[in-house]
Amino acid sequence: MAISIVVFVHYAQQSEKAAMHAGVLRDIEQQRVKKERLADFEMQRALEQEYRRVQSVHDGAVEGLGGATS
Repeated sequence: MAISIVVFVHYAQQSEKAAMHAGVLRDIEQQRVKKERLADFEMQRALEQEYRRVQSVHDGAVEGLGGATS
């Protein structure tokens, strides 16, 4: 009886340890993906700023459209 309890506890601990390790690996992967997405976002922001600086971009409606005809 005592041996079966020791064996059960041993396997339960090993299973819990493996589950915790898998959680750590999942967290590391999520952090990597988050950093990658943030880097992509920053690159897109920099490109947008560069395009806005180089090109003449107007926010809002285009003047002369949808108004009275000449």
